[in-house]
Amino acid sequence: MAAVVVPRMPVATGRPGAVGAGLGLVPGLDLDRPVAWFQGTATAVDTDVVRRTIRAGIEAGLPVVGIVTGAGVDRRTDLAGLHGWGSVARALADASGLVPTVLVVDGPCLGGPALALGLADVVVMTERSVAFLNGPSTSARFTGIAELDADLLGGAWIHHSRSGIADLVARDLDAALVQVAELLDHLPPNNQEPPPTVTPTDPVDRPCDRAARAVPADGRASYDVRWVIEDIVDDGAFLELQARFGSCIVTGFARVGGMPVGVVANQPSQLAGAIDIEGSKKGARFVRLCDAFNVPLVTLVDTPGFRPGRDQEWRGMIRHGAKLAFAYAEATVPRVGVVLRKAYGGAFIVMDCKSMGNDCALAWPSAEVAVMGAKGAVEILHRRELAALEDEEKREKRRLELEAEYEAVHLSPTMAADRGYIDEVIDPVHTRMAVAGALAALVAKRERLRPRRHENIPL
Repeated sequence: MAAVVVPRMPVATGRPGAVGAGLGLVPGLDLDRPVAWFQGTATAVDTDVVRRTIRAGIEAGLPVVGIVTGAGVDRRTDLAGLHGWGSVARALADASGLVPTVLVVDGPCLGGPALALGLADVVVMTERSVAFLNGPSTSARFTGIAELDADLLGGAWIHHSRSGIADLVARDLDAALVQVAELLDHLPPNNQEPPPTVTPTDPVDRPCDRAARAVPADGRASYDVRWVIEDIVDDGAFLELQARFGSCIVTGFARVGGMPVGVVANQPSQLAGAIDIEGSKKGARFVRLCDAFNVPLVTLVDTPGFRPGRDQEWRGMIRHGAKLAFAYAEATVPRVGVVLRKAYGGAFIVMDCKSMGNDCALAWPSAEVAVMGAKGAVEILHRRELAALEDEEKREKRRLELEAEYEAVHLSPTMAADRGYIDEVIDPVHTRMAVAGALAALVAKRERLRPRRHENIPL
């Protein structure tokens, strides 16, 4: 489909600050589906072009892709610039959940216009781009701290690792567009259509030998959950989002049996898989993105609980942890979960347990589904008995006996399956086949939420 200019919408004229825009194929983007796109250095005059492009995308049911090579309020335009970017912000808010919105930043994005990045579904920043609300000099003047370099204040890697604004970072604009094309290959054009499927070349009954070997039998040993993900999904292809932010949880898109899926997994190589505030926010936003655009969810669980500590509690771990629980609870897409190893306490709840509405809950034989681990449970339940033993050697021997007894009785996935908390205990090498089978069985799932103005997620 050739690019079609949006009616009455100006296109690039060669003058500074001009914005090219249209409905159709994006120049330089290797995507065979039309989108609503705009590209250029947006100024106050051109914000109307951006706003109308977003509105056109909503009306046409097409993804919105914006390529911003520089944005900021022109001081010469006084309030007109702020008004213009306010209209852009409202258009992006209106597009949320209706069509995917992707912003690519390849230059400075300063002041009020930077807020647009927080409203997009996915943000891709090139290594040369920067984004901040207050510049280095303003920050230094108000805080009294020595002026920071622009890259240290709001560079691409800072937003990828510290703020979570940048979902992806690319070397340059060409590389960024490759990432955008890969992302949109996993998403439908709008919320009324299913995500695009492909004919799989990777057999769904392929054994997951690598995944089975990746997870150590010792519950205290770490591993990279990406090894498990890449062995379960088609051809090992996994597009990870926010890789350096909230790294205790891994999120990204892949395919299973040719069907796009969103993957959420605990990362035992970070904080032993314990969930912290950043990981909770990251996971919740990704779950809501997948649910908004009909992408099934696959959740891999291996967590000892929430990250302890005064800092986490004071910063609102309860509220932020509830975001992840809320996101899963309201999700209506097909949801398949696999407990790989540990699934303890409240963290088990927020990782899409059966009572949260999970459609298919699977577990490996190594899974431990319980309120807490054996060591912590024994310390609480048998504290007096152990304290009464004066001989250190006898105390340690008794402690190990009690821990082994607790593990045998309370940590077996068989018990969780008998009580209906787990649907099936599977052989790890059959994980891909089991997940693909569950997704195929759930392909016709249709679930409706009760009508309401909007939910009140704990922000």
